[in-house]
Amino acid sequence: MSDLINIAAVQFSCTADPAENLATAIKLTRDAAAKGAKIVCLPELFLTRYFCQTEDPANYELAEPIPGPTSEVFESLSAELGVSIVLSLFEKRTEGLYHNTACVVDPKKGYMGKYRKMHIPDDPLFMEKYYFAPGDLGVRIFETQGIKLAVLICWDQWFPEAARLAALKGAQVICYPTAIGWQPYEQESHGAAQYSAWETIQRSHAVANGCFVVAVNRTGFEPTSNSGSYPDGIQFWGQSFIAGPDGVIIIQAKEKDEGAFVAPIRLKAIPEQRHGWPFLRDRRTDAYKALSETLMDD
Repeated sequence: MSDLINIAAVQFSCTADPAENLATAIKLTRDAAAKGAKIVCLPELFLTRYFCQTEDPANYELAEPIPGPTSEVFESLSAELGVSIVLSLFEKRTEGLYHNTACVVDPKKGYMGKYRKMHIPDDPLFMEKYYFAPGDLGVRIFETQGIKLAVLICWDQWFPEAARLAALKGAQVICYPTAIGWQPYEQESHGAAQYSAWETIQRSHAVANGCFVVAVNRTGFEPTSNSGSYPDGIQFWGQSFIAGPDGVIIIQAKEKDEGAFVAPIRLKAIPEQRHGWPFLRDRRTDAYKALSETLMDD
């Protein structure tokens, strides 16, 4: 296996038509493969607009089993193109039990399994607790294309514990399918700081764990479907990127870009970084038991 492998972050604007979004995802996956990508990561819940802006029981009709019809489409595409694909879907486990889930398909192994989002937000226009139960599969590693890949999803990206667990399980690459953006009424006052925090925390995961990070967002404006307290919708900020183990960004889309953004990653950069900055060696696991507590009271 070569030291170099090409990874693609796919960014696009999602419409109200799932068939159109599926066609876009397939086209951009093909574009990524044509550019030499061997692993392709799609945005969070890419089949639909980000429906969690409102609490609407009709949206449960958007869910599907995993494995299921969409994963089967990408299994065939994966085999045809020789690429592995990370896809994020609205999983229906049974009536009344749903998850925000990502799965991985491999050109030879087919469907490899899934990860269910563990951290579920509940904020204005990000009302995910209404739809998703917290994931119960833990952090998982998928061995594909000669590397060890972990998938975490959006709100997971703010938690150092999740990234560290992935690294301890052997992850060389952490993929974060994401749907995040600005609420227009606060973009002018808070937008720059919000985006900076998002980029910084993920680059920090790369540094702290000596691994590659692939952060994949959608772009475009998506209006909310009601006229309640937050009627303005979300302006997704795009800017998907791939960062190396040193935290340096290798490739990055712009806010409104759509396409497959492909970058080579050099696997030997991982031991080089970890030998130079041996955070895993110097961890004090004997002193960290209190991390399982909600708060440390005096």
